[in-house]
Amino acid sequence: MTPLETPQSRDIVLLGGGHAHVQVLKAFGMRPAAGVRLTIVAREPHSPYSGMLPGYVAGHYGWDDIHIDLARLAAFADARFIAAEATGLDLQARRIEFDDRPPLGYDVLSINTGGVPGGGVASASTTSVKPIGAFIPVWERLLKAGALRRIALVGAGPGSVELALAIASRHGVKCVLLEAGARILPGFGASARRHVAKALERRGVETCTGFQVVSADSGEVAAEDGRAVLADHVLWVTGVASPTWPAAAGLATDADGFIEVNDALQSTSHATVFAVGDVATVVGSPRPKSGVYAVRQGPTLAANLRACATNGRLRRFRAQRHAMAIVGLGDGCAVASRGRLTAAGAWVWRWKQRIDRRFMRKFSELPNMDAAAPATLESGEDAPDAMRCGGCGAKIGADSLRRTLDRLAVETSPNTVRGIGDDAAVVRASGELAVSCDGFRAMIGDPYRFGRIGAHHALNDLFAMGATPTFALALATVPLMADAMMEEDLFQMMAGALAVFRRHGVDLVGGHSAEGADLGISFTVSGALDGDALDKGGLREGDSLVLTKALGTGAVLAGAMRGRARAADVVAAIEHMDQSNANAVQVLRDHDVHGCTDVSGFGLAGHLSEMTRASRLGAALAATVPLLPGASALVADGVTSSLQRNNEQALDDYVIRKVRPDAPAVRLLADPQTSGGLLAGIPADAASSCVRELRRLGYAEAAVVGEVVAEGLAVQP
Repeated sequence: MTPLETPQSRDIVLLGGGHAHVQVLKAFGMRPAAGVRLTIVAREPHSPYSGMLPGYVAGHYGWDDIHIDLARLAAFADARFIAAEATGLDLQARRIEFDDRPPLGYDVLSINTGGVPGGGVASASTTSVKPIGAFIPVWERLLKAGALRRIALVGAGPGSVELALAIASRHGVKCVLLEAGARILPGFGASARRHVAKALERRGVETCTGFQVVSADSGEVAAEDGRAVLADHVLWVTGVASPTWPAAAGLATDADGFIEVNDALQSTSHATVFAVGDVATVVGSPRPKSGVYAVRQGPTLAANLRACATNGRLRRFRAQRHAMAIVGLGDGCAVASRGRLTAAGAWVWRWKQRIDRRFMRKFSELPNMDAAAPATLESGEDAPDAMRCGGCGAKIGADSLRRTLDRLAVETSPNTVRGIGDDAAVVRASGELAVSCDGFRAMIGDPYRFGRIGAHHALNDLFAMGATPTFALALATVPLMADAMMEEDLFQMMAGALAVFRRHGVDLVGGHSAEGADLGISFTVSGALDGDALDKGGLREGDSLVLTKALGTGAVLAGAMRGRARAADVVAAIEHMDQSNANAVQVLRDHDVHGCTDVSGFGLAGHLSEMTRASRLGAALAATVPLLPGASALVADGVTSSLQRNNEQALDDYVIRKVRPDAPAVRLLADPQTSGGLLAGIPADAASSCVRELRRLGYAEAAVVGEVVAEGLAVQP
């Protein structure tokens, strides 16, 4: 067995996509550790770099310039990417808790989530600048509304001052800085403050010191001493507070609730937990809550996470006493301050831009690691036995399986006479049943969402027949890892599937689990037919072809696996696949559906060919159909599914008119879909009403994509 094939035995989970964690991902991508699995859990798929926010507001940078794509970086690091927001920790069980999904296990945990907005007064006219990922969409909406004439910024630190100058210079909006302290830019030298004060005066930015805000509503911000200023909107830039969940979980925290860590960035109360950035305080070396310190902590954190997972020696982090602060003045100049040292001018701004862009290039211009040096097994612990049995010896252990089933708490309806635990399920059924099976290996890193998608995908076969799902059997495969990790992945995957089945009234009545090369799930599903089954051969000439979901999952997933798809597009594709077609089939029935199929592995063109052959008719398919974000660009860039070439043979049967056959929109007609939409023939006079109702129920991309004709297959504008 080569080092890269060493079974994984330790699970490092990075909670949050902050400035330190992106460096951990890069470090593990450059030098993998055999036997260690890396997972990043982040609320947002793109991590904004705080130091470039004012430059973005001032128009110096575009959106992509200031964001790090976590999905691409995770792919580079061969790490799992999970888009979710944690709400708590179970430190004894070593699990991260969420509101909308099962807890996720870890062996070593690192927290770089940032803080929460601190000191704000809530109202409809106030917005916190942190977290930046939540602020940017709000800011864009405010600009689009065009109602900003005067903005108040609460706080007068470097971030607030630079943001006010950016807003005033780019948008011509009047700004006022409200500082509770005695002066702006506390911690800056007198010379630096004078440079900034002159810039504020030139831009017409007012300052009010000793202004302790007590209310902000109805266009007025009031101070504790009775003063008031007018403002259309209020931005809070006063720093951050600690989230409540670290202390509630039992982590040692300081007086303000921030996680206490030692000089190895390790929790002072729990040795397998690390914390950095705004959410943490280094005991004996407290520093301001600034992104610069999280950036400096990154390399030490990466080394110490590796050491903790592999029984190595931890390094000390030594925080610099004074960090360089650079404030852009909004006019192509900047002021730098460190202690008593001050520098100002256009060259300082250019210097800041070079520093920021160089940092961002580390995570956008990633090397090709196909020929990277193999990982080495550094742990002193025993890895799982490399020589594994086949046959029944490949089954997952009975104890692990029982614990997983206990956690899942599988419930069934009275229609299940004997379910999980017997040699075979015994169920009650009457009338005709539709039965199907489907499955695949994991194509995303999140086992819970993968389980949900697998269940949706299998149920689509029943929905396409107009059947009501009733029972399911599962075949789950889990790759060789430490027993606890195999058990955790099996639980996450099955918990996702079970959540979908419960929603649809489906009893999971049994199945089989085994070791395999990859994480995978397959389901045999059955459903009751109430009336005639919908089938592929029911199309009628003149029908409109209605598609309930957009195309493009094949291209986006292929891009994600290669680290070439944007994280936001990957998340959008996952949300798309995690949508049931149950409501859609009822809408189709209500509009006199004639024929139906689900669009899956053979693509829209292939499945439509099956329908027309079965109906002995033809079809004219639109050259422009709803596409997932990013899919067209990926295909244009040569990124397609491994099944694409085979699927495109179906396009040979189509006459392609007035459009290039190699156009991405045409090629995506052959893109293999996972948990795709339903394709149905609807009477032409009912099609518009059908699409409106589908969209009302959440199928935002539902559309008429063609019509049924007497003969022939065509793609045309």
